Amino acid sequence: MAYVDGFLLPVPKKNLDVYARLARKAGKVWREHGAIDYKECLGDDIDVKNVVPFSRTIRLKPGETVVFSWIVFKSRSHRDRVNARVMKDPRLAKMMDPKKAPFDTKRMVYGGFTILVSV
Repeated sequence: MAYVDGFLLPVPKKNLDVYARLARKAGKVWREHGAIDYKECLGDDIDVKNVVPFSRTIRLKPGETVVFSWIVFKSRSHRDRVNARVMKDPRLAKMMDPKKAPFDTKRMVYGGFTILVSV
């Protein structure tokens, strides 16, 4: 069964170009190391009423938007192998420094998920 890593990130709108360049590079590296799919999505309709909105979940500040991302793997063990290779890839070394990230890494939401339904 496929496995998914999911992320919510608060990204300042002024940093979206920088973030997009980082995401394209990261996506390429993850795919080269075996990820099945890699998506980065920009928040568009995130303040929906009658539910807990993404903006509240990550304590969105003025001038920020939400990026919703996911990476698909063959299985959790496949994810672990791919991520181990990705973390050693020198192309991502600069991007791994939280002080240089184009978003607040302390407010990032992350989790690994087993797919329950796939239609």
